[in-house]
Amino acid sequence: MTEKAKQLKSYLETISFYGTAINLVSWDMDTAAPKNGVENLINTLGFLSEKEFALRTADEYGKLLADLSEPEEFDQLDGAMKFTVKRYRKLYEENKRVPAKFYTEFVKARARSRQAWQEAKQAADYRIFCPHLQTMIDMTKQMTAYEHPGMDVYEALLEEYEPGMDSAAIDALFGELKQELVPLVQAISKKEQPDSSVFEGTYDINAQKELQKFLLEYIGFDFASGTTGETEHPYTATISFGDVRVSNHFHEDEAINAMFSAIHEGGHAIFEQKIDPAYARTAAADVYMMGLHESQSRFFENILGRNINFWKPIYEKVGEYLPKLKEIPLERFYQEINRVQCSMIRTEADEVTYAFHVILRYELERAIFRDGVTAEELPALWNQKMQELLSICPKNDAEGVMQDMHWSEGAFGYFPSYLLGTIYDGMLLEEVEKELGSVDEILVEGRILEITRWLNEKIHRHGAMYTSREMIRRVCGKEVSARPIIKHFKEKYARIYGV
Repeated sequence: MTEKAKQLKSYLETISFYGTAINLVSWDMDTAAPKNGVENLINTLGFLSEKEFALRTADEYGKLLADLSEPEEFDQLDGAMKFTVKRYRKLYEENKRVPAKFYTEFVKARARSRQAWQEAKQAADYRIFCPHLQTMIDMTKQMTAYEHPGMDVYEALLEEYEPGMDSAAIDALFGELKQELVPLVQAISKKEQPDSSVFEGTYDINAQKELQKFLLEYIGFDFASGTTGETEHPYTATISFGDVRVSNHFHEDEAINAMFSAIHEGGHAIFEQKIDPAYARTAAADVYMMGLHESQSRFFENILGRNINFWKPIYEKVGEYLPKLKEIPLERFYQEINRVQCSMIRTEADEVTYAFHVILRYELERAIFRDGVTAEELPALWNQKMQELLSICPKNDAEGVMQDMHWSEGAFGYFPSYLLGTIYDGMLLEEVEKELGSVDEILVEGRILEITRWLNEKIHRHGAMYTSREMIRRVCGKEVSARPIIKHFKEKYARIYGV
């Protein structure tokens, strides 16, 4: 390693220390901080973010990246460092255009917005959140204008979360899914649904947390490199390399959603935990292609977790944590976790109607950034879209426009990645079965870790070295297509519902 490469590694290590502190403060705000301590944590977050941003925009840093881009230096770097120099030089140029004061205010506004969203959601009072959401919309537009001058704002946001996948490509994929899934859902809706009252009861929260630990370990989450917490909205947070945390939200009157949230977030976390250790503190460890990330969480949650064979080796054990399930046959549980029914909450939706939840958010984001829709107008538009796509209407904004935390922190452009991840999963399922054999047989024999290790080897260890499209091409040998997931849905639900 050249002297300049060593200097860059040392510089990136310093940046990473600030990043770790920022991530810890954010996690604490979401999981443990008392209400009266939040404002100080927001100011702390602003202070740390300002220092980190100063490092990321310093002339010294820019010169290091420029020098390492010269052929005599660049050619001596390994693959991860070449990727790091190219990616971070691009980000450096974007960050350099952002005024430091604006960046700090944006960080603080985002933290306040997230806190306001949490309060507003719990109170089912959109008026608390509305001005904060408008601030996030306005500041996101301004931030994007600084970072990507002259570029369409929403195209820039899509590129930020799923590089190489623009709105034209997304429109084509989503349009094909919508065309095929609408008649499938209509056919299923004509079938009689089993009575869910058998699942009504009280589910001990501590027992649910213990079950979460069991499920996470079962799919391959490493508790030596991670932990869990409780938040309003489940998510995964990488605090630092070797410290990946998942959160969940539990209800005493219902346990299935928390089980699947655990499996979903576990998929995200396993990806982060299994990135090649040689990539630590490089751009290769920062997986920013969220469609690929969501493909992993949703593969564990839906492709594996909603397969009856996932549960056959462990259902008796699950009943030890949740005695209510001892009274319910596995086949009935399987029907329940694959019930296709239009519902309000995206994170609780079945895997088929889930597509409509994402399409709704995608269409509203385009309306915000291309048609000038305001935060004040969003609840009515949300309810209208719910009626159009799912034929239902929220009873309040907590289960409507405020149900997700993403917009509260300015994560516009993220939502399409959920459905892109689902599309990738259809292709990955085909490839797993080509290379490992029947997924049903692997799961029923309790050998799920063979699939986890396959994903570790094929995808996780590479971190951010490849875009989602490149990764799918490498693993599956073909371009992205919605056909495999459509085929999977049709075959699976034909068996369950006889359609």
